[in-house]
Amino acid sequence: MSATSISAAETTPALLNAKAVARMCGCSVRQVYRMSDCGVMPRPIRLNRLVRWSRADLDRWIADGCRPIRIVKGGA
Repeated sequence: MSATSISAAETTPALLNAKAVARMCGCSVRQVYRMSDCGVMPRPIRLNRLVRWSRADLDRWIADGCRPIRIVKGGA
């Protein structure tokens, strides 16, 4: 198989860091963490000290219209 016949899906990582998620969503890295913390977007996967988001979960979330993942009760 030549390098030119590799599809984009095969070269795209399955797990994304916050910077890649921010580029994908068109927001800042800090906003990615805020949205994740308050349940607006899918939760990240923690691998020791690394924090990564599943590309499949993010693609599904975006296809669903970026609806909140969980309802947060309480707060100020």
